[in-house]
Amino acid sequence: MTLSTNKSSQQIVIEDDRTGLNIDTIRRAIADNLFYLQGKLAKTATINDYYLALAYTVRDRLLQRWLATAQTYFKPDVKVVCYFSAEFLVGPHLANNLINLGIYDRVLQAVEESGLNFTQLIEQEEEPGLGNGGLGRLAACYMDSLASLEIPAIGYGIRYEYGIFDQEIKDGWQVETSDKWLQYGNPWEIVRPEAAVEVKFDGHTESYTDELGNERVRWVPGYILQGIPYDTPILGYEVNTANTMRLWKAEACKSFDFAKFNQGDYYGAVENKVVSENLTKVLYPNDEQMKGKKLRLQQQYFFVSCSLQDMIRIHLTESDSLDNFHEKFAAQLNDTHPAIAVAELMRLLVDEHNLNWDRAWNITQNTLGYTNHTLLPEALEKWSLSLFSSLLPRHLAIIYEINRQFLDRVMMEYPNDKQKLATLSLIDESGEKYVRMAHLACVGSHAINGVAQLHTKLLKETVLKDFYQLFAEKFNSKTNGVTPRRWMVLSNPRLSELISSKIGDYPSGTLSPSDLLRNRGRWINHLEEIKQLESLADDGEFKQQWREIKQAVKQELADYTEQKLGVMVNPDSLFDIQVKRIHEYKRQHLNVLYIITLYNRLKQNPNLDIVPRTFFFGGKAAPGYYMAKLMIKLINSVGDVVNNDPDIGERLKVVFLPDYNVKLAQRVYPAADLSEQISMAGKEASGTGNMKFSLNGALTIGTLDGANVEIREEVGEENFFLFGLKSHEVDRLKAQGYNPYDYYVNNSELKEVIDRLAGGDFSQGNKELFQPMIDNLLHNDPYLLLADYQSYIECQDRVSQAYKNQENWTRMSILNVARMGKFSSDRSIREYCEDIWDVKAVPIELTEYSQANAALQVTN
Repeated sequence: MTLSTNKSSQQIVIEDDRTGLNIDTIRRAIADNLFYLQGKLAKTATINDYYLALAYTVRDRLLQRWLATAQTYFKPDVKVVCYFSAEFLVGPHLANNLINLGIYDRVLQAVEESGLNFTQLIEQEEEPGLGNGGLGRLAACYMDSLASLEIPAIGYGIRYEYGIFDQEIKDGWQVETSDKWLQYGNPWEIVRPEAAVEVKFDGHTESYTDELGNERVRWVPGYILQGIPYDTPILGYEVNTANTMRLWKAEACKSFDFAKFNQGDYYGAVENKVVSENLTKVLYPNDEQMKGKKLRLQQQYFFVSCSLQDMIRIHLTESDSLDNFHEKFAAQLNDTHPAIAVAELMRLLVDEHNLNWDRAWNITQNTLGYTNHTLLPEALEKWSLSLFSSLLPRHLAIIYEINRQFLDRVMMEYPNDKQKLATLSLIDESGEKYVRMAHLACVGSHAINGVAQLHTKLLKETVLKDFYQLFAEKFNSKTNGVTPRRWMVLSNPRLSELISSKIGDYPSGTLSPSDLLRNRGRWINHLEEIKQLESLADDGEFKQQWREIKQAVKQELADYTEQKLGVMVNPDSLFDIQVKRIHEYKRQHLNVLYIITLYNRLKQNPNLDIVPRTFFFGGKAAPGYYMAKLMIKLINSVGDVVNNDPDIGERLKVVFLPDYNVKLAQRVYPAADLSEQISMAGKEASGTGNMKFSLNGALTIGTLDGANVEIREEVGEENFFLFGLKSHEVDRLKAQGYNPYDYYVNNSELKEVIDRLAGGDFSQGNKELFQPMIDNLLHNDPYLLLADYQSYIECQDRVSQAYKNQENWTRMSILNVARMGKFSSDRSIREYCEDIWDVKAVPIELTEYSQANAALQVTN
């Protein structure tokens, strides 16, 4: 407890050491947590001890909000959003929570006055290894927005012990190492073993007659696991709402066999524990082998079953009927990974809670919504019948019944059309039989949405065309968004402060200084108000301030690159950045072809006047994806040559940033001059990196793919560097018979680039190293690099010309930021709430601290 004086009223204010916000209270709380929670004195404490003491101090100030929010989940008149996602790439919690609590500067001062290095403590936090890329980051942005909009929500997923992997670069190649993000503890989570649930696998089913004479089915499992929930608070921005991210860990029901241990079978004594916990060890196990496929399906079913059981438990605490379950919960399936929820909710309702089929089906459909994230047919998950029947026998029977009733409807709509039946069936019978999970999600959900306008249009025309013809009313578009709290306020504080100082002004004297400051920052959770910056796009003083901030963050990234990688880059050069998952359709290798083109031009004419460029790449390749790994090797090999060529100097540099993650992204996005969004048109569902770059003032070079289309519409075509074939032109070219070799022989610059690659110029004379990639480009080129090459080169030349005029480039940068209001995840969530979930905000009220209520009071 801390005593402080309110100078305006001369009253003594009593602050609780766990919730108080004055500097002295925070300092003592950190010291107390170091002593009582870490059990350390200052002379023996490590940096991690100090980080944990600070983290617990901040978490204490979240708990009142968190517990108050959790109580709303149990109120009968409140509808709760449940976001099912295999990934939650939330990023580090500490700094983000300080921003959302509004105490960043205060805690910084308290830490520094305690003799500690605030930046060092922030950097000490391990990033939660709970996602791979855009899918998980989107889920994290949506959780932030749900809380900031005061929408009651629970994010359900898996507590991966080792995350995806840490990426190291050795001899230019990606090497995967264990992501030990939990090795020093996670102060943000609280384990809830009392809320554990059981999850069944394998075994067989049997029919029986219940006491009312109804025919029913019982699943007799081969084995049972426990799901243990670990809860993390997700705090909204300057509100009292702190929603829950509930992640499930797999454990054995019986973790130690004492009898086997006494018999000397020491491994057998713990075998159940080891096998069970393997299920949640690693995000996305390599599924090239059948064991990997089985583990992925186990993971998906495990977290879905745990989560649905949890939702039913919450509902039944306040209601004695499940008939209105869909009025209590809106469950959103983030891609096809949780699609098994359709069959599992039916099983729980029919088998465990004795609802009849029709009632259960009505509840299931009205509870679930499905977000599709891909146009790649191979990414629409499907599982072999043999695997599915052995692992989830009851679910297969339920899917068969869903399919039977569904195909009866299809036959009524399309009589005598066997092809339509085969196309729409939940079971693929074209060869080896498979369960089509996207089909299951479409049939079992009341809403199906794409994640950008173009993506939704192409879904309706291609991979889900037949479902759209049957269920047109289910389809809608929800363009993705990003949270400005992490991706501007936290990542780019200088720019955020500049913006807040310039927009949201009110007439003199109409607001108090504190209200004025608050309203100047309204754009942070009302991003549409950032449009006021347009009026400053031609203000010379403002543009100079804008450039100075960009230069400062570029210098910081340059310093980081030199310190971590030993590569010196010119902060005055154009920072050209492509950071995203490594995949052929994202076309990082098209970017490399341009780098080699520039390199060739400089070698042929050393006096060529070019805009100096530093090319940054970052991203991970799936462990089993050889071509993506070869692309990483290509980037590093080209960098080795370019960076060490004395003829080139500072005019060209190539940098691959290893182990790209949220922490690193917070450095990268603010520093970019040019954002590379160059996937083949018609392949990227939306993208959110494009939004983060534009929101931080980078200009975009890109195709009309995913959300690029809408970004260009918003910022203006004159402020976007467009190149490449459109999606319908891609389709037409492929239909006509695309021959990439023709582009190679008819374009001298392209031919020289390919020939130098093939000749070993970038592989120390090894002509075989990149041959698989070259052969693929010349004789297949599924993502049309060679067709788009010339357009890309010409567009890059336009970028260089534009960058020479810094006044106009700055104007374009300002307008990009000013016109990004649409791309807040707050807008996305509002649309989900209104159009799909039918959910309303529930403001959380907190009670003031008082000594009288501070003691434990138990009432029976």
